[in-house]
Amino acid sequence: MDKTAGFEVSGVRIGGKEPIIIAGPCTVESEEQTLTVARAVKAAGIKVLRGGAFKPRTSPYSFQGLGEEGLKILKTARDETGLLIQTEVMDARQIDLVCRYADILQIGTRNMMNYSLLKAVGEVRFPVMLKRGFMAKVEELLLAAEYIIKGGNERVFLCERGIRSFDDSTRFTLDLAAVPLIKKLSALPIVVDPSHATGRADLIIPMSLAALAAGADGVMVEVHPWPKKALCDGLQSLSLDMFGEFVKKVSAMIQFLASHNQEQ
Repeated sequence: MDKTAGFEVSGVRIGGKEPIIIAGPCTVESEEQTLTVARAVKAAGIKVLRGGAFKPRTSPYSFQGLGEEGLKILKTARDETGLLIQTEVMDARQIDLVCRYADILQIGTRNMMNYSLLKAVGEVRFPVMLKRGFMAKVEELLLAAEYIIKGGNERVFLCERGIRSFDDSTRFTLDLAAVPLIKKLSALPIVVDPSHATGRADLIIPMSLAALAAGADGVMVEVHPWPKKALCDGLQSLSLDMFGEFVKKVSAMIQFLASHNQEQ
């Protein structure tokens, strides 16, 4: 594997000394919803807004996203706030369209082994966040990243988002051991998504702190102004009040870890 030591996206470092926070709605539902979250994310000092315009759902009858209309809303949010936009691309035929609006491409868990898509994003020079498949081994995740890197696109970072296990107490089982393991096997940055891993808003803060303590290069969380009205994943979305508490505690953890590392 061609190893990297992190990279920058429009001045924002991914894989640097300071962990990155990525936050935003699971799905772009409306301009009001997205701008409300974007303004809160901006006010918190976070640099990257996530939001889905195209949504792969288990049920074909569930909300599938707004498509290009959602991308346009994300662009409106970027124009107002200056935040970088991270959004999912589901099909190689969507890449050109998504690249017109996004700063970071996201490959979701269901497409981790979509090798045609991985090869296609390897041919563009857009940063890519690759999520671990919920039934994938760590080795398979790293080899999936190789498909992108082999195509010439080395600006790749990984995301641990929980794996399926026998225990259904949470939506998935967050595999925090994957964080230090991947750091031993690869120089690719890795962030953790406790929203999808737990499926519960009340567990996001403690698991975010645990992820950072394990050495994650950042965390990605879902935020919604009105979680009970969310069209997708409301139970795992932080309300604006909870998001404020999240920022406070995660910022304190980042400062503590930075101080501890300086002492070593």
